[in-house]
Amino acid sequence: MQIGIPRETLRGETRVAATPETVKKYVAQGHKVVVQAGAGLNASQPDSAYEAVGATIGSAADALGAQLVLKVRAPEPAELAQMKPGAVLVGMLNPFDAENNARMAAANITAFALEAAPRTTRAQSMDVLSSQANIAGYKAVLVAAHHYRRFMPMLMTAAGTVKAARVLILGAGVAGLQAIATAKRLGAVIEASDVRPAVKEQIESLGAKFLDVPFLTDEEREIAQGVGGYARPMPPDWMKRQAELVHQRAIQADIVITTALIPGRKAPVLLQEATVAQMKPGSVVVDLAAAQGGNCPLTVADQVVNHNGVVLIGHTNLASMVAADASALYARNVLDFLKLILDKEGRLVINKEDDIVAACLMTRRVEQAVA
Repeated sequence: MQIGIPRETLRGETRVAATPETVKKYVAQGHKVVVQAGAGLNASQPDSAYEAVGATIGSAADALGAQLVLKVRAPEPAELAQMKPGAVLVGMLNPFDAENNARMAAANITAFALEAAPRTTRAQSMDVLSSQANIAGYKAVLVAAHHYRRFMPMLMTAAGTVKAARVLILGAGVAGLQAIATAKRLGAVIEASDVRPAVKEQIESLGAKFLDVPFLTDEEREIAQGVGGYARPMPPDWMKRQAELVHQRAIQADIVITTALIPGRKAPVLLQEATVAQMKPGSVVVDLAAAQGGNCPLTVADQVVNHNGVVLIGHTNLASMVAADASALYARNVLDFLKLILDKEGRLVINKEDDIVAACLMTRRVEQAVA
């Protein structure tokens, strides 16, 4: 099968869907790989590295015109127009974007959205949300440290002692846990909160203090267990108690990193405007949910704003700031997924009985009747 790797066109997207490491494996399997010129440059992968493992360097039309197209983000309409009817597309296609799904269906392509894979043990090796959230959590701390005008660790010097930064992390999924680990390495004092009581042990094992909001009813306790690896929206009364605790801890914190997201939903508000108004001048907030409305109403997507001395950071693609490693992990996710839809001869085989394949399949080509 001919596999195409186009250069991403979305503004700020620096990742690439295949690296020389994975392209070498595709070529070894008998596939022909065409990489758009410059597709990997922003991820520290020059064209020569792809050529060295057997790929052909071509144009955007060459890559998008392949039988199987591998992308990081959903194709823009202009890209979709260059894809051939019946082609297969694999990438992070935003399965909740009904308009985009309709465009792909109208183009008569078979599209797989990797974000839709179930959060199961078998799907771990192809879990793009986890691989990229891990990087986002790491980078969020470094971005916060850059904007924070003081040291992160405690320092004892001849000129006096500098206190360690106090970091509050809201949401302890993959991104939150990586943020805890990274902030700990930088010497900060960390507190973390999450609706799921099961993550308390993970939080504490990484060296942070868990902010515990007691459950008063069986309903609260049941909802807090989450579903499919994700948190569920909590009852208003519990959210009110959590908000009060978060408010008290946030106004004492130097850095707040919010990571709460539920796929397909607007991000829950965890950091109120009134809380930001009482935070210390020079404090920093990194809102990883900016793309879905933000965990703080004052966050502006893709901007860094200063609100009365508090810096609010709304980067929506932190993983692209670590493009080389983000691409390497993503490319391996894609490689493992393709093992489910390509047989040993390299032919497309869609097994809808496979829970991962069925979950990721967004659109499927319609065979044209022969007159």
